[in-house]
Amino acid sequence: MTSIMTNAAAMAALQTLRNINMHMETTQARVSSGYRVENAADNAAYWSIATTMRSDNKALSTVSDAIGLGAAKVDVAYTGLNNAIKVVDEIKAKLVAATEPAVDRVKINSELTELKNQLRSTAESASFSGENWLYSTAVGGAGTAQIVASFNRSSDGKVSVGTLDVDVSATVLIDTDSAARGLLTGDIDADALLAAPTGTADYYFLIDAAATTAGAATGTEIALSATTTDAEVSAMLRVADNILESLTDAASSLGAVKSRVDMQNDFVNTLMDAITEGVGRLVDADMNQESTRLKALQTQQQLGIQALSIANNSSQNILALFRQ
Repeated sequence: MTSIMTNAAAMAALQTLRNINMHMETTQARVSSGYRVENAADNAAYWSIATTMRSDNKALSTVSDAIGLGAAKVDVAYTGLNNAIKVVDEIKAKLVAATEPAVDRVKINSELTELKNQLRSTAESASFSGENWLYSTAVGGAGTAQIVASFNRSSDGKVSVGTLDVDVSATVLIDTDSAARGLLTGDIDADALLAAPTGTADYYFLIDAAATTAGAATGTEIALSATTTDAEVSAMLRVADNILESLTDAASSLGAVKSRVDMQNDFVNTLMDAITEGVGRLVDADMNQESTRLKALQTQQQLGIQALSIANNSSQNILALFRQ
């Protein structure tokens, strides 16, 4: 039935055109934003997951910065320790030279003095961001340093921050509060280092920490004079070798921490990339697919407009029936 009151064909064409325009708006929004899920209305579940993971990724970015700061502190302390090892090794060589007959021990002591000054300078300057792991003035000694290492989310949604603990007390070279806590300032029993100890303690230390009376070293500073005996030089040499061994152990431990920090930093950066990629799979638009769909919808829109025009013109044909 043909009616001038109701144009069913036009209404059907209009409804089809509206659907095409709606799909076109969605596709154009995806093309312009690059997202398939841009807000909660698009897909509540995916949007919620993506929002949470983006927030966690931002937290991980901060963790990466904190690891970088911690790595710098470790690097500075590690560099200082390595330099101290080289200097103590040189001191050990000078003491070996002092065992030679008729050598001028006073001149050798001048070199020892400068080497010890170098050790003090190394310890005092190995500071980063206000922290020095080689030189301690704290009452009670150095404690444990913490480096932020991770941001964790458990299966029940609870979050926590993980840290790497560094025992700074094991790396202190000079302690001005208590000389005994410093690797270079503490008393070392040279007699105990003999293959067959006599039982009579004979303490030496390398650097005078200028500690308080209560915390000062009680032994003899490693230094040479014209009256220094061969036995004393031998005792100093044993102590210097023991100090070198202690420094090597401390550097090994700090080197392990340095390696762990570097590995954790690489892991966090890789994890951030993986999370970003995972979120992209959930919410990013496939631009190849969307561009193809947009082209098809544009064609459909043109056909819909043409169909609506034909449907609207059909009512005009009725007028021909009333013409004379």
